[in-house]
Order: sequence, then C-alpha cells, then structure tokens
Amino acid sequence: MKHISILVPLGHTSLPNIDGTHQILNEVNNIRQAMGEEPLFKIQLVGLEKNIEQRNGLYTIQPDVLISEVKQTNIIIIPAMHGDLPKAMESNAAFLPWMVEQYQQGAEIVSFCIGAFFLAATGLLKGKKCATHWIAANDFRRMFPDVELVDDRIMTEEDGLYTSGGAYSFLNLLAYIIEKHAGREIAVRIAKTFMIDIDRESQSPFIIFNGQKAHDDESIKKAQEYIERNYQDRITVDHLADMLALGRRNLERRFKKATANTVVEYIQRVKIEAAKKQLESGRRNVNEVMYDTGYSDEKAFRTVFRKITGLSPLAYRNKYNKEMVAV
Repeated sequence: MKHISILVPLGHTSLPNIDGTHQILNEVNNIRQAMGEEPLFKIQLVGLEKNIEQRNGLYTIQPDVLISEVKQTNIIIIPAMHGDLPKAMESNAAFLPWMVEQYQQGAEIVSFCIGAFFLAATGLLKGKKCATHWIAANDFRRMFPDVELVDDRIMTEEDGLYTSGGAYSFLNLLAYIIEKHAGREIAVRIAKTFMIDIDRESQSPFIIFNGQKAHDDESIKKAQEYIERNYQDRITVDHLADMLALGRRNLERRFKKATANTVVEYIQRVKIEAAKKQLESGRRNVNEVMYDTGYSDEKAFRTVFRKITGLSPLAYRNKYNKEMVAV
C-alpha cells in the first residue's frame, strides 16, 4: 500500500486541492475494493500543527498526523498556497527539509498550481521542467531562474517530481498519477466519475498575456509600450533598436532579461492576444482579424496562433465566442 501525504500548509491554501485529492484517491480505493482488490493508497493529511485555520478562520483543518510522525511516505502532494507567497513559504519552511529527505528516500513529490513555488524552494527542481499557473509565470521565472518553466503545459513529470498548471488542472495531473499507479482502467473510471478531461495536456487556450513590466529597464518598457500601441503595424527588431538608440544585440539581450520573451515572441504574443479578444466577441471572420492584427500571410498567422494558444483561430473562435456557440 502506498502512503500518500497531502500537505496542509499554514495560511491560505487551496481547499479544493486538499479535499479534492483526498476524495478522488479514496475513490480509487473504493473502486479497487468493488473489484475485489485491496486498497492501493493510505491517504493522510500532514501538517505542522494539530489545528490549521484556513480562509481567515472560516475553516479549520485537523491533519491526521504531523510531519514528525511520518518517517516514510511514497507520494507528497503540495496544494496551491495563496496570498503573499514569500511569507507563505517562510511560514511553512519546516516542510522543506522533510520533503527533501523523503524524496531522497524514494518519495515522489507532486505540486498543484502555484504550489510549484514551494516545490522549487526545496531546490529539487533546479534544471528541471516545471508548470504552474500561467498568471504566476513571470514571478516564478524571477524567483527561480534555474528552473525551466514551461508555462503552456498542463503538467510535467521529471525524476519523480510532478507539477501542474493553473487552478483545476490539478485534476488532470491527479488522473495521470492514478493511471501510473492504479492503471488505465481505474484512471478512466475516475475521469468519468469526476468528469475530468483525462488527456488534456495544454493550458495555452486559457492564457491571457500581460506583458511583464515588473522591471527597471525604462528603455525596454518604452519598447513594450510601443509594441502594444502599434501591434497592427509591421514592427521589426531593427526599428525598435533605432528608435531607442540601442544596438540590436544589446536590445535583444536586455529585452529577454526583462520580459522573459524575445522581442519577436513579445510582438507575436501582443498581436495574438489582440486577435483572441477580437475572436471572442462579434462576428468578424478569421481573415479580418488577421489583417487587423498586422498579419498578411494566412499561414504565418495560423501557425503563430496555434503555437501560442494550442488551437487554430477558427477553433478558438468557436470555443470562446458566445455568438458562435449559440449558432
């Protein structure tokens, strides 16, 4: 039987991550028992204190055990932590050496959403791929530059470390872990019972691009603002470099450092974000939106759009445009 440790951090934590995981993993045991098999998981809530208030005292969780009582576990689940992340990580720092020790003894560690920040704080993600909520991607890159963030992914797995994207994508990672440990048949049963899209891999269609401006490079901010005001036009790196009186290589280096995007990537993201908004409202066709966002080559537009969103422009419009859905 595999021991599952669902962490209950101090502070404001995702209750759906905690309770949902507890419920779904227990359902795996119920399904196995109905099939005449032994339960697969021993699931425990693990905390630093015996009574942990959540949501400013609205809820109180009583963990089954404290970390000092768990000498060995097989899978550690880290829920998303909300609010002031540095403060939350400091308040829960006692978990970190325990997680590292358990990992070194063979435990797998799973982080949900922005729980990736806490997993990264262990140092175990250094040089590895990681997913988190797309809205926190820039902050993550700034805090953990030695981790390879793949902010379009629903989930990652590397060397027994698992991460998931934003919000309820934790269900997709949970289904994946169930399939790995309990088999495809039970994973599909769980997916159907809880209505989980079991094979969804990308969170790209849900990303809203907001240019990273939490930096002090005023020249790069001017370049960003110019791109955002003039996305309908053809903008080149050389034009921006001339406008800012910077060398091209210097501009590209500083732009990447400040925004975590190359200049071309930033231009593309701004254009595609504008295209997404147009496709989400009204009845404009794909070609009209393409021209309005500064593209003249249909193939290039579709290629970039799919690369950034994971969908074709038409599929995106059909998915998110209320008028199209009603037709």
